[in-house]
Amino acid sequence: MPSSRFPAPSPERGFSLIELMVVMVLVMMLFAVVGVSVTRSVAGAEMRSAEREITAGLRHTRGQAIIRRQQQVFRVDADNRTWQAAGREAVALPDGLEITLNTARSELTGEGAGGIRFYPDGASTGGSIVLTAQEREWHIAVAWLTGEISRDREREDWRNR
Repeated sequence: MPSSRFPAPSPERGFSLIELMVVMVLVMMLFAVVGVSVTRSVAGAEMRSAEREITAGLRHTRGQAIIRRQQQVFRVDADNRTWQAAGREAVALPDGLEITLNTARSELTGEGAGGIRFYPDGASTGGSIVLTAQEREWHIAVAWLTGEISRDREREDWRNR
């Protein structure tokens, strides 16, 4: 029997270069998907937070009109991306968020600025505020007869699908 200095080849254990490359590509794709998801979640959270703050500001302005028994105005400046509740400082929107005001012509104070007026009986001039970020829109409606403030969920849900 001839002896050999090298043992007979045995099946190698480990991974081939192709298998490692496939795993690396899958991991990179996973990180890309997670990154986009986190970015959208943060933008959505900022939008929901801004919507809640604006709704609270509108309700505050309406409450002040009723309590003080005098007209109060909730102001929006779309050009500067700010809003202001009665008796409070102006609030700037987060980056990437746009605001649009739809209100009575008599309440417009400029090209992209105006307000929604609330009366002592709780009524208002009515209107709506639209928050936009990327492809999403949230609508806040103010009823002119009752001054009721609500989100337009039907339109919001349809747009955010």
